[in-house]
Amino acid sequence: MTRTTAPSGLVVVDKPGGLTSHGVVSRMRRLAGTRRVGHAGTLDPMATGVLIIGVEKATRLLGHLALTEKEYVATVRLGQSTVTDDAEGEVTSSADASGVARDRIDAGIAALTGPIQQVPSKVSAIKVNGVRSYTRVREGEEFELAARPVTVSSFTVQDVRPAPADAPGAVDLDVTVVCSSGTYIRALARDLGAGLGVGGHLTALRRTRVGPYGLDGARTLEQLEESFAVLPIEDAAAAAFPRWDVDAEQARLLANGVRIKAPALAAGPTAVFGPDGRFLALVEEKDGQVKIVAVFPE
Repeated sequence: MTRTTAPSGLVVVDKPGGLTSHGVVSRMRRLAGTRRVGHAGTLDPMATGVLIIGVEKATRLLGHLALTEKEYVATVRLGQSTVTDDAEGEVTSSADASGVARDRIDAGIAALTGPIQQVPSKVSAIKVNGVRSYTRVREGEEFELAARPVTVSSFTVQDVRPAPADAPGAVDLDVTVVCSSGTYIRALARDLGAGLGVGGHLTALRRTRVGPYGLDGARTLEQLEESFAVLPIEDAAAAAFPRWDVDAEQARLLANGVRIKAPALAAGPTAVFGPDGRFLALVEEKDGQVKIVAVFPE
């Protein structure tokens, strides 16, 4: 099934496990009938859940949407470390975690909550001198990644239970995490296990929200195959950013790149809408004037 026209907008996809984010983009290009498709916030193949896809002009929103808060449900296995910090990698060490007290687990989680410095997993897409980190790992290179500031707004244990029989002595934690963009949930699992002295990795991950877009508005690839539709770019911008409605003269000046006096705008990008309701631009306030971040012409 293909489309002859490609509307501009976002699609909130419920990504299945086993498929890369790029694989989802490839499927969406076919469905939308355009190559101008991108995604915000990569999900590992193992992970499922909310993946934001931009079509046509909405691809220009994606870099700004990636700065928003994200929410996950996950399972952390204490007692095993893996080369990838998740279930897709080879187990590198095992320990008996069955005796780790709940108060120690809670203390370990508390230490990983709030503004923290996090070292990403080496098997990640971060570039080191222009080369992906996972490529350097595959080539056997020894290197270290620098810690990066991230914010874990909440890290909550929902359940604690023994791991399956194939992981004797291990303990599984079902957790929910709300965090800033750029946070690696498998790095949280790794660091929690390391802090408790038993090792840890991620066995399941589902993203339930990216900014204002949640699973309640997500559609599976099968559903999109049956009926493809986008969230119009106007609705997407209004949901993700503060709104500023301008008159015809202000719209004309902004379209021509003229810096006009700014009202009291919220921090970060603000979505500008013309008198006809059309989404015109993302702007920011700088020195009392409007600075254009991105324009969205017809």
